[in-house]
Amino acid sequence: MASRPERQPGIAHPRLPLPEGPEDLLAFQRWLEEAIPMVAALGIQAMSEEEGALIWQLALAPSLNDKGTGFGGALTAQATLQGWCWVTLFLRQQGLQRDVVVADASQRFIAPVTDNYRMICTPEEPAGAQRLVDKLQTRGKGSITLKQQLFCGDTLCFEATGRYVVLANT
Repeated sequence: MASRPERQPGIAHPRLPLPEGPEDLLAFQRWLEEAIPMVAALGIQAMSEEEGALIWQLALAPSLNDKGTGFGGALTAQATLQGWCWVTLFLRQQGLQRDVVVADASQRFIAPVTDNYRMICTPEEPAGAQRLVDKLQTRGKGSITLKQQLFCGDTLCFEATGRYVVLANT
């Protein structure tokens, strides 16, 4: 079996071509695992989109801590990445290939994560996506604040917010 070439610091990974219709989230996830090597270890089992939300199903096993519950650092990494993915996928739906970075983020740990879970990412404000589109059209760059919520069954265990910046084309 052929091995993938190792990623090198300072060398950007090739962008995934824009879709010619609905996004193939499985293809996006495979590309993501190549572009950001640690993604393969995060336990993402499935991605879906529903009414402006990006929803992930995740396995707990790769993110266990010494107590047998979800490790806060792993949950934080997942939330940060999910926000980046939300913005990247949103831009792709608009026909745009742009660089996205997280500017700031915060987390709140509410209950232990004790089983496989789902994480849901949405704009913090209902008009956030349209405001981002408007900023991109008028200024060439913009930002959006997203929230991530992690549920074990019906129990909310973790919340995060992050402000993601879409950089101007250079």
